[in-house]
Amino acid sequence: MTEPTRTRNLDIYGHAELPWSRARDLLARDSASVDLTFFLTTVRPDGRPHTAGVGALWDSEALYFTSGPGTLKSRLLATNAACSVGVRLQGIDLTLEGSATRVADPATVAHLAAVYHANGWPVTADGDTFTAPYSAPSAGPPPWYVYRFDLRTAFGIATAEPHGATRWDFSE
Repeated sequence: MTEPTRTRNLDIYGHAELPWSRARDLLARDSASVDLTFFLTTVRPDGRPHTAGVGALWDSEALYFTSGPGTLKSRLLATNAACSVGVRLQGIDLTLEGSATRVADPATVAHLAAVYHANGWPVTADGDTFTAPYSAPSAGPPPWYVYRFDLRTAFGIATAEPHGATRWDFSE
């Protein structure tokens, strides 16, 4: 289970720190079945950021997303795995920092394809890539790579009770 090694309360209004379980449980519950847009930010060689929407899925205590090999985000990840992901969940805005690596294991890709398929995206695994009749235009044409996001730091800002702001650090 992905648990923080350190938690820091960032709230300036006296609210208690937020438990990581609040964000994690919402990711697990909603990422595959609710219309959420995750925003992936990668880094260009000159240090400028590049942000694009991705379809993401929280499964087995990790975040996964897809991207076509010809997209700028995939090309940037091939040279620099550092990235961040932002999403507005029910009652909490979440920013995740870490790195992303391409999933090369066909069994993991097949498992993730089955989870996406069960939640409405008619995707199939083809070795270590996905194929489907459609995806977001920003994903590029099929086949699509699958990436695992390796979480280092997360920030949560609660937009509903109980309010608060928290930083969670995870061991490397």
